[in-house]
Formats: sequence, structure tokens, C-alpha cells
Amino acid sequence: MIKFWQVAAFVFFGLPITALTAADSDLLWSLRKPSRPKPPSVSSLKLASQVRNPIDRFVLGRLADTGLEVAPEADRRTLVRRAYFDLIGLPPSPRQVESFIQDESNDAWPRLIDSLLDSRHYGERWGRHWLDVVRYADSGGYETDIYYRNAWRYRDYVVKSFNDDKPYNIFVQEQIAGDELWPDDLDLDPRRVYIVSEKKLRHLEARIGTGFYALGPRVHESALDAKRLAYETLTDWVDTTASAFMGLTVGCSRCHDHKFDPFTQKDYFSLQAIFATAREVEQPLWNAMGEADWRGSYPRVLAVVEARKAYRLFDAQTRNAPLSPEQETRKQRLVAAIGQAVLALPERTGGQSTIPYDGLMHIPTVSILGRAHPSLIKPVHLLERGELGQPGEIMQPALPAALALATKSSPLLSDPFAARKQLALWLTKEDHPLTARVMVNRIWHWHFGRGVVATPNDFGNMGQSPTHPKLLDWLASQFVDGGWKIKDLHRLIMNSATYRRSGQFGGMRSLVEDPDNRLLWRMNRRRLEGEALWDSVHSAAGTINLALGGPPIAPPLAGDEIASLREKWHWVVSADPAQHTRRGIYILVRRNFQFPMFDVFDAPVTAVSCPVRDVTTVATQALWGLNNHTVFRQAMQMAGRVVKESGEVRSDQIDCAWRIALGRPPTSDESLSALRLLENLEKASTVPLEQPPETLKAISPDRAQALAKLCLALFNLSEFAFVD
Repeated sequence: MIKFWQVAAFVFFGLPITALTAADSDLLWSLRKPSRPKPPSVSSLKLASQVRNPIDRFVLGRLADTGLEVAPEADRRTLVRRAYFDLIGLPPSPRQVESFIQDESNDAWPRLIDSLLDSRHYGERWGRHWLDVVRYADSGGYETDIYYRNAWRYRDYVVKSFNDDKPYNIFVQEQIAGDELWPDDLDLDPRRVYIVSEKKLRHLEARIGTGFYALGPRVHESALDAKRLAYETLTDWVDTTASAFMGLTVGCSRCHDHKFDPFTQKDYFSLQAIFATAREVEQPLWNAMGEADWRGSYPRVLAVVEARKAYRLFDAQTRNAPLSPEQETRKQRLVAAIGQAVLALPERTGGQSTIPYDGLMHIPTVSILGRAHPSLIKPVHLLERGELGQPGEIMQPALPAALALATKSSPLLSDPFAARKQLALWLTKEDHPLTARVMVNRIWHWHFGRGVVATPNDFGNMGQSPTHPKLLDWLASQFVDGGWKIKDLHRLIMNSATYRRSGQFGGMRSLVEDPDNRLLWRMNRRRLEGEALWDSVHSAAGTINLALGGPPIAPPLAGDEIASLREKWHWVVSADPAQHTRRGIYILVRRNFQFPMFDVFDAPVTAVSCPVRDVTTVATQALWGLNNHTVFRQAMQMAGRVVKESGEVRSDQIDCAWRIALGRPPTSDESLSALRLLENLEKASTVPLEQPPETLKAISPDRAQALAKLCLALFNLSEFAFVD
């Protein structure tokens, strides 16, 4: 543990680093500079044969000391399904499964990984993981749940960043200080009409990254009190920055010095001071020419406004009396006039831009960070017990003293008007003890269901110690040396024997001595998150809409699902039915009303950073899977797909259904049970399906309903919801 006299000497007396005698052993493990340990040798011939890359040496080295038996490699069907869900969050099609199984070349597995990393859906899967960490939502929460119309642009920025394999250090820098590191605008070159340079677009993307700070929870009524709103905002920004990028719980030091980690109240409010010059702004996504085009077309909006006024005046005049035929005709004309005015609104800008209007011809904007005017910057005080009404000394922008000491950096930041820039560059120093470790641990967690450190947001004394500290350091060093490339880290992890082990294995001694599989003697079985389950259901049904990006969508809800929503207009159903089957990442995220299916399957709490999702087993999950109208509609669509792909022979239908839903053929016992189930369901069928797909109309109603219910049963199998 770092000694406080050392921190005090460093901060208050300005002693140079060389004058301090703190040994590395005095530091919290996570604050020590990551080393690059040599992968251990594996002496056991049996274990040595399982080494595929250095990861295995670290894992098997620990296992060799315990003598625990190690699981064999998983079969190829399990591996291909594992890879698809891990990297793109979608199940492989029967054809994709068979293609991998039949590929006997030595590089079949690495080529599969590369193809999935190249998929545009990779960014959706891993972007969703990151959105948990940054407490993403489309609204502010609390009673009124104010709407964030631009939050989705940050979501799309995250997806694109993962797809582009943006180096993680740049990803961090953009989110914390994109506006200070890459300031720019969208001014045009008159010689290139309407064309914005790639450089300017790249800088705009960096600024969109700061939308990370524009989507936190917000109390509507705090707008009545400017000081309180600023304090709540800075608190959210500091707490989330520390959790997401440093894996630290500095929020504990808001009211008092941290009881367990070396962070003081001064550290906390010095971090708040780093953000004191920032303010949320709405940045137009058009250049000056696009805005001029908008101004030229704006009278069309006025036409809509005037048409509404005319209708309301007429309604006020005739509200208390029955309408005459002439008045009824006029009413219809007024309604038609509104519709015609709305239809006359352009959907996109003039010129060559492809960015659509927001709402009724609103200029598209993005919510990001900018700088406040110097005269409007308020000082940040150290608050007694964290109480806004008890201000103490004014704090200057500074790094936490213990971390500054650990990184041999000056705690005070030299330029208060570029403090976020300095913070971002400091966090992404190659020898920073936390940044790479924390992200590597997150990626490990999302692959294995448990991080090397089981508390990804707490690398402090109250968090869990790493199970394989040398492996974590080696991975962090490898990550940085390789250019902070996340896709390379995926390749490294997934090509290890550790990742390719079977989860269907359990020797008695292993289960007794390491029941939580902390030493990784087998693969962990993991349940799909709510979004991935949604995607899997629609993928199996053949109805999934794989379009990328755009504003959030709101699928229709049953009466009992929307009953708890006080203001029903908070859930405006998307007009286009094709939008209702988009991937789960694009479904509206309201803080005070979670999408019911996701709520049932442990959606993250979006008020704070969520490092690990809960995994529960409750009755409402089974009820949703068996009784929800949406699920049954998708089961019916899957039944139609089965008939289309396999024909009308029952045994072929059963085989096809298993391959679609589970990625494997049924066993003989399963085939026999499914055949009996179909026969019994046909006899019991009385009510024909409502609006079945065309392929189901070609078979008898009783057989169609039986097949739909069989598909529903497959959706409710544990094997459908879990990845081995």
C-alpha cells in the first residue's frame, strides 16, 4: 500500500520523484507499472501438448501446480457457435456450421475468426458491451425521463470504432477530449462544392466520441438550480470516467477520503476541476452550405404549422355542435392539408449530403462536449462531506496524487483550458498501470464470462485480486506493444487452447477444489444477454433486419407490457414494421422503462457504469418465452422457414429445425420425442394460426400450428439461450 507521507511530500512540497523512496512493493498491485513477464515453461508432457500460444503457458502453469485435470478441446460444432456468438452476437446458419466442420485445413479456425472480425456486425456485438460500461441510454431517467435525441449518434460512433479496429488509446482520447485534441469544423472549400474533407470528417468523429459525457442520468428539476445541476453533472462525469477507463471507485472519496484505496477528497474534486471548463453543446452535422439550404426550405415547416393552426381554429369553432355536411367536408380538407404539408417536407438536405433531418426538418445535431466561455467557468470547491452547501478551498485541475506518483507525472495539470486533453494523454501513456490492464480484463471477461480480475470496475483493495496476475500483465503489455489493437487481442485469446476447451467437462476433484473455474480448467458456459436472445430468436425465424445504425426503434408492446409506463407517448412505436425486427442494440433504451424482454433477462442498470451483467433464473423468463405474442409470432415465422428449407416430411422438418435453432442435428431420442410431440399437437390443434407466412399456408392448419409450437419449444430450451 502506498504511504501517505510519500504522496504528501510529492504533492505539497514538490519533491522530485527521485527523492522519494517508495518501493514498488508499497504500491497497490494495480498501480504498479505492468511488467512483461516471460511465459512460464510447462514441464508436464501431458499439459505441454495443449500449449497453442503464450496464454496457455500462463494458465497451464497455474494448473500444473494444482494437479487439476484439464478439459479437452470442444467439438467443432461447439466452437463455431461459440465464435459466432462471441464476435458478432448472432447464431451461425446451418450452412455456415457445416462449412466450418467440413473445412479440414489447418487454418480453418483462424480464418473463421478473421471473417467474423471483418463482419460489420462485430462492432454491434462489442459496441453493446462497451455501452454497458458507459451507462448508455436514450433518456435521462428519474420521474420525467427527459429524452436524448442525439444519444444514438454516440452509439453508432462506438459501433464504427470497433468495426474500424480503432486503436484503444485513440478511442479513449476521443471520448475524453476529442474536441480539445482535434478541434475542427465542417467549413467547405469553395472549389469543392458540398464536399467535406476526410480530415474534417475524422475530426468530427473524434468530437462525437465526447458524447460519452452527454448521455448520463439527469434529474429534470435540477435545471432549476444551476449549481446543483453542475455538481450532479461533474459527479457523473468523474465517477464514470474513473470506472470506465481506470477501473477505480473514486466516487467513494466524494464525501471523505477513500477508506480502502489511496484517494483523497482533494483527489476527487481535483478531478472534477478537470471538467470545469467543459459544457455540453449541440454541434450541427451540416456545413454552412447545408444550413443555407435548410433556411431556404424552412417555409415548408411554416406551412405545416399554419395548416395545424387552421385545423385547431376550426375545431374550436365547431367543437360543441354536430358538423354539417359542408363543415365535415371542410374538416377533411383541413386534415388533408396537414398531411400534404408534412409530405412536402424534404427528407434530406440539398446538395450532396446524406445526413437526414431530425424530426420535422430539424437540423441534425450531435450532443458533445465543448468549452465554456472563460467568464462562465465556475470554480470547483472541495465540499465538506460532499455537501453542495458547504464549500471549502478552490481546487485546481490535477491527477489523483497516488496515480501521479505511480506514473512519475506531475499531479497539477499545466493548462486548465486543456485539462481533459492532458488527462486523456496521461491515461494513454504506454506505461500507465491501469488503462491497458482494465481494457484487457474487460475483453477477457466478455470472452470467458469472468475477468482475470472478477471486478472489472474495481481494481482497488476492495476488488478481487487477479487470478493470473502475470497473464494480465503480459496481455496488457502485448496489447500496448501491438498498437492497442482490440482485434489482435481477440485473435490472441481465441487461438489459445484455453479458449477452445470444452465446457462439458467436470472431474470430481476439479469441481470440489475449483468450483468457480477460476483457474480455467474448462470453458465457462454463458447465457446470452437479452439483446443477443432477441437477435437469436429473429435470426432463427429469418426475420431479422440487419441494417446498421440510425435512431433508436420502438417495437410494438402488448397491453400488459406497456401498462406500467405512465406516459404512453414515451414509447412511440416505429411506423415501419421492418424496423420492429432490428437488432437489440438499436431498441430504445429508456432509463425509467426498460424494454420488457430485456428487463426480464437482466438488462443493465444504466444509472452507473455496468461492468458485469447479472445472470438470474426466474419464472418470468420462462413465461416470456412461452406466452409472449412476439415470441410466438417469430416461432411461426421459423416454422415457415423450416417448411421452405426442408419440405413437408416431418423427419426432415425436425432435423432442419434443430440445425437452425441449435446448430446441430437432433439425436435419435430427440427426433422421436419431437415426432410424437408434433403428432399430439396436431390432434389437439383447434384454432388456426393468425396471419401465418405463405409457406405455412401450403400445409394443413393443424400441422402448421404443431410445427410453430415445436419451434416455440426450441426457443425455450436452455441450449438455445446458452453458449457452451
